[in-house]
Parts: sequence; C-alpha cells; structure tokens
Amino acid sequence: MRPNLAPFSSSRVAFAARRHALVAGAAAALLLAAAAPAALAQQPAAGAYPVKPITIVVGYPAGGSTDLMGRLVGTELANRLGQPVVIENIGGAGGAIGAQKVASAPADGYTLLVGASNEIAINKLVTKKVKYDVKDFTAIGLVGTQPMVLVASPGAGVKNAAEFVQKVSANPGKFSYGSSGVGTALHLTGEMVKEQGKLFMTHIPYRGVAPLTNDLLGNNLEFGVFVLSSGLPHIKSGKVVALGTTEAKRSAITPDIPALAESPQFKNVDINIWFALMAPAKLPAPVYDKLKKALNETLQSPEFRKKMEAAGSVVSSPTVDADKYIAAEVAKYQKIVQFAKIEE
Repeated sequence: MRPNLAPFSSSRVAFAARRHALVAGAAAALLLAAAAPAALAQQPAAGAYPVKPITIVVGYPAGGSTDLMGRLVGTELANRLGQPVVIENIGGAGGAIGAQKVASAPADGYTLLVGASNEIAINKLVTKKVKYDVKDFTAIGLVGTQPMVLVASPGAGVKNAAEFVQKVSANPGKFSYGSSGVGTALHLTGEMVKEQGKLFMTHIPYRGVAPLTNDLLGNNLEFGVFVLSSGLPHIKSGKVVALGTTEAKRSAITPDIPALAESPQFKNVDINIWFALMAPAKLPAPVYDKLKKALNETLQSPEFRKKMEAAGSVVSSPTVDADKYIAAEVAKYQKIVQFAKIEE
C-alpha cells in the first residue's frame, strides 16, 4: 500500500511559500537600503536654501523707480545665492496688490518684495481697502533712499524756498501744489511742507507723474512734488525750478540743490522715499540669515552703489535696523495723515 503523502506535500508547499516570502522581504529590504542614500541625496538638506528660482514682486509696472530697484537687487541676489531671480510686476492700488501677494505667500524665501515706503508703510494708514500691515512682513533690510524735491513752475515767479514761503503766505488759498495721487509719499511730503511752513495751499492729486509734469511745464499748476530722480531732468533743463530737497541734509547726488531744512520755516522737514527687501512674516531664521547676508554684501558692492546713484538713490548702510527704521517712518507718516485728514 502506498503511504498517504497528502499531509506531507501540504506542509512542504506551505514551508516553501513562507521561505519565498522571507527571501522576497529580505531582498526588498536590501533594495530599500540601497535606494535610501540616493533618495536622501535628492532631498534638499536642512538649510540648503535656495534650491529653486526666487521671485521678487514689484508692485508697479516695469520702468519705474521701484521696478529699477527690484531689478538691481534681483541681479545681485541671483549672483550671490546661485539661483535665478525672476521679477514679477504686479501694478495697481499704489503697490498694494503686489505687496498683498507677498504678505500672503508661504514664508519660505521664494517670494520676496522690493517695495517702497508707499506700499509697505503708508497705504495702510490712508485707506481701509488695504488688508495687510507691516507686521505681515519680515524686513530683510533697507536697500536705499531717495529724497523728494519741491519744485515751482516757471510761471510761479519764485526761485527759492524763502520766496515760496513769502508768496504763498501772502496769498493763502490762492496757490496749489500737485502730487502723483492721494496718500502717496509725494502727497505726504506736500502736507509736511504745509504744516511746517504754516501754509495754506490746495492739493491737486494727479494720476501719476506724467500729467503732473505736463501741468507744471504748461504753467497750469504753480508747485509740485517729485521724487528727485523724476524731477531732475526737468530741473536741469530749466523747465521747473527746484526749491529744495526734502531730507534733513542736501542729497549727495545733487549737492547744488539746497535742502528745505536749511530754511528756518522747514527745519524739521525730513522725508524721503525708501526701498526695502521684504519677505512674508515668520520667515525661518536660516533663510533670513542667507538673504540678509546676500543683501549686506550687495549694499557694500561698489558696482551696485554706482548703479543706485545713477538712478538717483543713496545706498542704505548694512548696519541700519530695518524694523526700527520702518517703525519710525510709520509714526512720522501717521502724524502727517492726521494733520491732513487723509483717508480714501
């Protein structure tokens, strides 16, 4: 009689299946172990920022002063960080739309803002439409500053700050000054001049610098406020008269133009346009440190300084505490806004 082998065969099959599973599992484990270093190599190490292109948002169309600052800074950061830097122009609402995008972006260092005082500090003070605040940003550092300049049209008949005060004081309410819009730094500058000089003038807001310039050159407006770089060509050509720049001391770029603060009536006039590199709030410290280092190196570059001066701006010092500087500027603007009762 042949023995019954069924139980024996079933046991062998089960054993073989278990053995096969163990071998397969061991092989898989070996494959995973071998693949692990390669997988890790593909992941950016902690603190490896940046590992992809960086976007710098500018809240204005291409071609303006803030756009130029953004492109100059972007080129320098790309060279120092080893990644491409793309400029994204998002115009509208006095720079607020672009600034809002950055304030709402992930705090990873890949979306930055090169912004001016308007969109970073002023807009929130003059309109309830702006939903972000200074606290929604991390200030990497100041890039540079540029004074504004008070000018007179040829038909105004004044050649300096003293004549300006005399004529406007003698004719309260008769004269007007123009700016590039309500709530802009140019508007706030005009209101600071009015407050310090105890002058009564009407503010005429324009939709940008171009129509303001046309009315000044055509003697349809007596006085205006320009960013220095915008007004300088017309000053040099003699089409408008420079009455004074708006920082406490004469600009190193135009030492021949007096500062308004040199006149007794305007001794406390000290206001400018400033540009800063900003990131979203709660930026990780290692990312902040790398951006700060790259910006500080940029500010100390003679080539960068030369380009900034050609654009009418003075390069900021790396030692400036951006947070304290911006906080002081906000306090200054707040006083002017309250004096002028500016609100949109």
